[in-house]
Amino acid sequence: MNFDSLYYPYPSRRMVTYGKNGMVATSQPLAAQAGIDILKKGGNAVDAAIATAACLTVVEPTSNGIGGDAFAIVWMKDQLYGLNASGPAPQYISIEAVKERGYDEIPAHGVIPVTVPGAPSAWAALSRRFGNLPLKEVLQPAIDHARNGYVISPILGKYWKKAFDQFKDTLNDEEFTGWFETFAKGGRAPEIGEVWASPDHASTLEEIGETEGESFYRGRLAEQIVEFSRTYNGFLSDDDLASYEPEWVDPISVSYRGYDVWEIPPNGQGLIALMALNIVKGFDFFEKDHPDTFHKQIEALKLAFIDGQKHITERSQMRFTSEELLKEVYGAKRRELIGDQAIRPEPGEPSKGGTVYLATADGEGNMVSFIQSNYMGFGSGLVVPGTGIALQNRGHNFSLDPAHVNALAGGKRTYHTIIPGFLTKDGRAVGPFGVMGGFMQPQGHMQVVMNMIDFGLNPQAALDAPRWQWVKDNKVFVEPHFPNHIAQALARRGHDIVVTIDSGSFGRGQIIVRDPKTGVLAGGTEWRTDGAIAVW
Repeated sequence: MNFDSLYYPYPSRRMVTYGKNGMVATSQPLAAQAGIDILKKGGNAVDAAIATAACLTVVEPTSNGIGGDAFAIVWMKDQLYGLNASGPAPQYISIEAVKERGYDEIPAHGVIPVTVPGAPSAWAALSRRFGNLPLKEVLQPAIDHARNGYVISPILGKYWKKAFDQFKDTLNDEEFTGWFETFAKGGRAPEIGEVWASPDHASTLEEIGETEGESFYRGRLAEQIVEFSRTYNGFLSDDDLASYEPEWVDPISVSYRGYDVWEIPPNGQGLIALMALNIVKGFDFFEKDHPDTFHKQIEALKLAFIDGQKHITERSQMRFTSEELLKEVYGAKRRELIGDQAIRPEPGEPSKGGTVYLATADGEGNMVSFIQSNYMGFGSGLVVPGTGIALQNRGHNFSLDPAHVNALAGGKRTYHTIIPGFLTKDGRAVGPFGVMGGFMQPQGHMQVVMNMIDFGLNPQAALDAPRWQWVKDNKVFVEPHFPNHIAQALARRGHDIVVTIDSGSFGRGQIIVRDPKTGVLAGGTEWRTDGAIAVW
């Protein structure tokens, strides 16, 4: 009997998961169970989301960590709230300072791309405003898994090994010692089926819980982070951490076929998903698996993405507001560019006027859409010694071109890939949804929303459906089970179709919806990862 094989010769079919008193959907079974355990102790959907998110830093460190960023959309007592917990670049970094170190672009690893971590602040802020239970109690499941260890699951093990292969060339680089001591003990990645623990991670989570996040930004943990940064000539300072606070924001939306689709406003790229939906809603779609359907989806997404890459940055520094980019007239103007053949669009000019994802719901009607990331896998590759804190490399997204809207500047937040989504209808919550995975995220949002609303698919089927991914120009990746006849038809329309076997590049999603008549919860989880839904 083979316990660690990634070979599955037969297709597996997942059914929709139903629940009544609570539901947690995420990419790791242990994290989903952590959220349900907190619900059973009297916590609400927010407490469950925090517990799940903290647990994911332990049981899926290949995608997120304590030193990453987070965003949340919260439906609480029939109102919608947004939280932007993305951190800015250090105050004293600049384009000139980076170029003086010999870089023409911001590197992916090391101290330079490190930005202020926002995730712990998100946990604390959500807990203070909406939580039923003390933060320390909510973090306890994550603490227990970190201290006592857990078994490495298949997809987790696959990406852990991939990260080790990426970082092994830095094995003798002192700056990266903490990563190997924490995540590659014995000079290797943990194997699938092996037990892994991180006592340092457990102690850090305990301190965050006991101080409600204060130690991370203005206490002992902050001192350790800054000292590590200084040791390796990083830019992060004690002022950067001490002055940081997450931002409560009003989510933005578009009306789509009777539903309202909600995203966090920039600096996040959720605006791209909304712009794409604003374009395609002017078309009628009669069949999902038809070349014309996919062609119009891809073309609309390309137009929205080109605009997003041109215009999205720190909200206060955008040339056009979200409202201007989402105007009906601008969506119609962009829609006019879509014909029978694939195009290479240019950015438009409207009239003036980018991980782990989780969804939770409780029995009182509250729901949370939450996403958290170190950006690229383990992030910067740096771990603060003795803490288990893997620092993110979100700064890699900045441009070193001073004329670019997303140009690097001290204290500025970069274009951000991670985006939570939410659906409402007639002022009532339908539910949270999300598809994590870099620049695939708005593409995944568009596809699962249309799968459910346009084509009537249930949450699980909406996630199971074969996905496409626009890469650049007319290049489009499709999954191996994407219908071949449609791929050929798209190629005839000028799309450069590439079949790829790496399912991880197509995103990993979760969905929870509530039946407005019965209150019954229905959830779908991602087959492309170690996904699970826990219900109560």
